[in-house]
Parts: sequence; C-alpha cells; structure tokens
Amino acid sequence: MTTFRHRLTRIVPVLAAAAIALTACANPVSEASTDATNSGPSLDLTSKNAEDRPHQEPVQAAIDALEASDFTPINEGYLTVAISPYTAPLALAAEDDPNTIIGSEADFAQLIADGLDLELKLEAVSWADWPLGIQSGKYDLITSNVTVTEERKDLFDFATYRNDVLGFSVKSGSEITSIESAPDVAGLKIVVGSGTNQEKILQNWDEENVANGLDPVEFVYYDDNAAAVLALQSGRVDAILAPNATLAYAAAQTGETEVVGTLNGGWPDTAQIGATTAKDNGLIEPVQLVLNAAIESGSYQEVIDRWALDAEAVEQSELNPEGLPRP
Repeated sequence: MTTFRHRLTRIVPVLAAAAIALTACANPVSEASTDATNSGPSLDLTSKNAEDRPHQEPVQAAIDALEASDFTPINEGYLTVAISPYTAPLALAAEDDPNTIIGSEADFAQLIADGLDLELKLEAVSWADWPLGIQSGKYDLITSNVTVTEERKDLFDFATYRNDVLGFSVKSGSEITSIESAPDVAGLKIVVGSGTNQEKILQNWDEENVANGLDPVEFVYYDDNAAAVLALQSGRVDAILAPNATLAYAAAQTGETEVVGTLNGGWPDTAQIGATTAKDNGLIEPVQLVLNAAIESGSYQEVIDRWALDAEAVEQSELNPEGLPRP
C-alpha cells in the first residue's frame, strides 16, 4: 500500500459513505450535491419527483416468464425493492417527505415494477443489511448501486443496468481540462475516500508515476462532504475522485464544478451495476427482459437523462456477466 505523502483529515466511515457502492466506492461529496444553489438544470426534489418518474409499459414476455418461474413476490401484487436512500442522485429522501424515496435507483426500480405489471414498494435499508434481506426474502430485489462481483454471484443474481463509473471533478474554469490516465494526476492534490476502490486506483496510478520519475499525488481526506467541495472551489485541492453519478449530478445542478475524466470503477477490470436478487429464485430473468424492453422503448434513457448519467448508460442488460475478480 502506498505511504501517503501528505494527509489532511482522515475520513470517518459513516452510513452515507457505506451506502454508495458495494465495492466501497464511498463518495466524499454526496451531501453537497443537493445543498448548492442551482444554476444549471434542476429537479424538483420534493415528493412530486416520485410522481413524475418515467414509466414503462408492462412487458408481456417478462410477465409470462415471471408466471412460469418459481418466484412469488414477498408482498402479493408488489415488487418490494430495497434501496439505500443516502446519496444524490442515486437515492435520497424527498425534501418534504422523509418516507418518500427519490433518485435514479428508485426510477430504475419503477421501470422494473411497471414492466412486471406490479406495484412498486420501496423499502429503505442500510447498506450493511441488504444482503441478508435479499437472501432471506425480506426484499424481492435491490437497485442501489450494487456492483457485480464473482464472489457475490455465489449468492445473488444480477441484471445489469449501469456501468460502474468513477469521475474526476474540478472547479469550473480550472486549468485542468482532462484526466484520463496516470500521468494526468502527477503532482495534483486530490480528494478521495479512504478505503475505497477509487483510492486503490489512485494509489496504483501514483506508484506508476513515482516509478517513472513523476511528481507524487497529494492524497487529501475529509470527513465532511461540504468541506471537500469548498476546498475544491477555493483552490486548496485540484480535483475530487468519486463515483461519477454524484459528481455529474452536482455539476449539472450547480455549474460550479465539472467532470473532466471518467474511468471504470473496476479499473483495470470492467465493473457493472446490477439489479440484484437472491440466487436462482426465478426473478432475475424477467427483470432482465424488462430492462432490455425499457432500453428499447426509451424509458430507460429518460431515467439516464433525468439524472445526468450518460456516462453510465448501457446498450443492453446482461444476465450475470463476468464480475470483478475475487479478492
């Protein structure tokens, strides 16, 4: 492991950080994405947002597949979907109703429920609790930024609907216009979450740079999300490396930052995000059929556009693709 050359504030693990991704892609700017004054495209983040979700027509092939399977919804007539509502734009509580969950992951869950001709029942769940909840049948499905891994495929089935993408965010107007590979981060002060996949990637890039005689990265850690964004905007740091979804959303909402580079969250491997069910319970094939129908109908793209997730869109849903390798 790289020995950090300069440490500021050590990040403290919190539920919001744990919720961002199963592969520990904690997000150091999650809270700030909804706090700033909007100067770009904006969304109503009240419960009306849930009313305005894109919808998908029932998909007969998926309905037939569901009826032919051994799967029975935990609540008759409903698709009960677990979700961790702690990070915009993935999932968060509506501003006027803490019991209403909104966000991109809720929207994708809505498309799946619609396609199966079921009512959507969202259940807020802490990140640590969803695996047992899915295995035990407490929840039918989870759409909450779950990365496909070979280890998890032992217990769960996946139908992919997003690419797992990380991003580099800089202050709008920064002299840094592109970060695509290791040499681009040499000598920069970069905020990153401690113990995350993105930290491991940045460590690998830094080691490569140092071996090639380039300046080291200055790793910066904050336990306060707003402070990380303030440091970026004030010029105390050069960039933030975090999940692309939150960075792209914040940039679209405020116009004060911009994403200047993306990379797959499984670098150098490829990672994907999947709707997740218990292994071999008969639900995942109908879910995949719905997702592909939503991609074809355009309702999937409506969700992508609504939450500024263009970099994460997929051309088709895959069933249990190759996941990140075992530890």
